[in-house]
Amino acid sequence: MKNAKLNAKRILLIITGGIAAYKTPDLIRQLKKAGANVTCVLSPGGAQFVTPLTLQSVSENPVYTDLFSLTQENEMGHIELSRGADIVLVAPATANILAKMAHGLADDLASTVILAANKPILIAPAMNVQMWMNAATQDNVQTLKTRGGIFVGPVEGDMACGEWGEGRLSDPLAIVDAVADYFDTNAPLKGLSAIVTSGPTHEAIDPVRFIANKSSGKQGHAIAQALLDLGCAVTLISGPVDIPPPVGINLVCVESACDMESAVQQALPADIAVCAAAVADWRVADPAHQKIKKSTDHNNPSLKLVENPDILRNLARPGSSRPTLVVGFAAETENLLENARLKLARKGCDWILANNVSEQTGTFGSDQNTVHVITRGHCEDWPVQSKIDVARQLSSRIAAFFAARNSEQKDVSA
Repeated sequence: MKNAKLNAKRILLIITGGIAAYKTPDLIRQLKKAGANVTCVLSPGGAQFVTPLTLQSVSENPVYTDLFSLTQENEMGHIELSRGADIVLVAPATANILAKMAHGLADDLASTVILAANKPILIAPAMNVQMWMNAATQDNVQTLKTRGGIFVGPVEGDMACGEWGEGRLSDPLAIVDAVADYFDTNAPLKGLSAIVTSGPTHEAIDPVRFIANKSSGKQGHAIAQALLDLGCAVTLISGPVDIPPPVGINLVCVESACDMESAVQQALPADIAVCAAAVADWRVADPAHQKIKKSTDHNNPSLKLVENPDILRNLARPGSSRPTLVVGFAAETENLLENARLKLARKGCDWILANNVSEQTGTFGSDQNTVHVITRGHCEDWPVQSKIDVARQLSSRIAAFFAARNSEQKDVSA
């Protein structure tokens, strides 16, 4: 394995009915070792060679087998299986499944998931050499290649039937490398760098008390992961949270808004800045060095507050260190779009993602979010979706922004 990195990539592994299916537990182990999360769909033929229990034990995820399972269709479904993956990997791919894929047949869960997939499909064939060389199979292969199918193998070697020739399943490590190569090649933000702020800040009152908010960091961390998935070098500057950082990220942990401002400035220059942290607007001017005690005369202490640095506005300020794209968040409890537009103008950033964090929405701490992307003169209303999907949609929009920008620059220089 060529140091394959598949950090948190979601792979849907379709296992069909060839004897090479016995190699799939090792394939799953190697994918997981590279950082991937693997979910398996096992065809009836594949189940003759490897059991669902084995695959579930190795992948640590449920294994899906039945198109007409009410439980599976309710919880995941043949549509959602592919929607929840970054890539579909068919290994081993028999002559039968290649024919189904080429002709759009869908008579079991495996073929139905493939037909319903809206993600790239990587195919690792395995079959007898004569089956592989058969004109019908080769026609199917060419058809799938013209539709964007990505093939790895097969390779030459001894067959289970005793013959020799092309038709063996590629080595599991070679398949892992092929998956990693796909993501490396299709990394639209490769060569760019990003700063992402996430979580709350804690502003000390005394050594044991602080001012904070309910931010969980889930959205900011998801954005950092999504940018990382597209090849971006990401520095994640996080306030105190209870969630793990993405694997492979440059993590900087901070407590206060002043700490976060300092960390952001040290992380510059960067091409992208996404300020998803819920930074406290104020801090205590003079935090006590000892725990503040209740007074016997019930004279409550007063706190003098001063404004914290405006991290988003400072990042968006024109100058040589300003990132090319600066994205902020507007967490509001009322007049959502109006307040977000005012914030966009006041901060000088390029985009604002507005979300309602009133008690009725339960956005803080949840896994769901509803955002509106505000740009100058335009508003996009995104549907209710997981914070992971919000992050992926945002990162795709960022990639499209840089692709369009690069195209414009090429046109000007031509």
